[in-house]
This record gives sequence, structure tokens and C-alpha cells, in this order.
Amino acid sequence: MCLCFSPVGDGFRNKAPKFPALVNCTVIDWFQPWPEDALLSVANKFLADVEMQSQEVRDAIVRFMPYSFKTVNEFSAMIFEQERRFVYTTPKSFLELIKLFKALLDKKKNELTTNKEKYEVGVLKLNETGEIVAKLEEELKVFSVEVEAKKRSADE
Repeated sequence: MCLCFSPVGDGFRNKAPKFPALVNCTVIDWFQPWPEDALLSVANKFLADVEMQSQEVRDAIVRFMPYSFKTVNEFSAMIFEQERRFVYTTPKSFLELIKLFKALLDKKKNELTTNKEKYEVGVLKLNETGEIVAKLEEELKVFSVEVEAKKRSADE
């Protein structure tokens, strides 16, 4: 039989004293931290379908993902030393990091696309308005000549 417990929270800590056989008569496999090349490989796989500016940008982001996860693990060790409190990072939290990045990237791309479209429509409207104003100025010049002629005839 295989039981899986998350180390996060008080659930496992509260159940262990109530059921001593859980700890005494079982083998506990503690998951070790992922090596950096495994994290790099997972980030590469999950970000392969994401459209980016260039391969250079993709490589930089893929390299940043394991670095950020490793940094969080280092800070969790510091928190344990200072506060005596565990902060767990799991493979699931690494996958959530990648998922969050993809979601934010899509959101920002959509926002930029929307803003670009609004800007382009605004530029078109300004150009159209400029053309209309130019036509009105030409008509105004013609009308002003006619008005001057009628004014002179009225004065005479």
C-alpha cells in the first residue's frame, strides 16, 4: 500500500501520533530536491510551445526558471535557520511557477495587442480627421473669397 502525504501543513504531524504504525511500520521515502539539469529540462519542455521573440530570450527564461527555484530553496533554508519553520518547495510548485509565467505572459501579450490595436485605430482616426480638416480649410478659403466678393458688392 502506498500513502502519499504532503509535508505542508499540520495534517501529517497530527496524524502520526494517533497512528504510530504509520511511522513505525513503514518506509518513508523523502523526496530529494531536483537537480538543476532536471529542472532545466522540465522548464525547456513546458516552455517549448510558448512563442517568444527569439531563441536567445527563450534560453534566458528557461535558465532563469531553475535559478529562481534554487534561490527559493536557499531562502527557505535561511527561514528555517532563523524562524525554525519549514517552507516547502515541491516539483508541483516548480510546475506552478512555469504555469504562472505562461499565464502572465499571455495576459501581457493580450494587453499589449489590445493597446496596439487601440493606438492604430486612434492614429487612423487622427489621419482621417486631419484630411477632413484640410478639406474644410480649402472650402473655407473658397467661401471666404465668395464672402469677400459679396461683402464688396453689398458695400457698393
